[in-house]
Amino acid sequence: MGEARNFWKGVLLGALAGGALSLLDKSTRDAVAANCKSTTKKVTHIIKNPEEVVEKVKATSEQVRQTIEQVSDDLFFIKEKVEELTEATPQVMDFVKETKEVFLDDNTYTEMEHGPLNK
Repeated sequence: MGEARNFWKGVLLGALAGGALSLLDKSTRDAVAANCKSTTKKVTHIIKNPEEVVEKVKATSEQVRQTIEQVSDDLFFIKEKVEELTEATPQVMDFVKETKEVFLDDNTYTEMEHGPLNK
């Protein structure tokens, strides 16, 4: 357990050292300062107006719930249509075969005039 603790201490110290070295660059310092100010303003606003955050979370969760419900309804509709097609396909094939046989039996269709029918 002591080795794991030493490992994490090393990771933390390395991250701190890397962060400190990166702050030697002026543009990085300016960006960090601007981000800290912006984050501070946002956190202060959230602390002063927690009901605003709660309302946003409620609205987002409601929107997610409605989207999930709509997707569920759409999937159910698609499932029903696939089942209908699965049931109808053999009937359509039988109808096409019967129609083909009627045309061939009545000699109203000749392969010489119209080309071959696939059997």
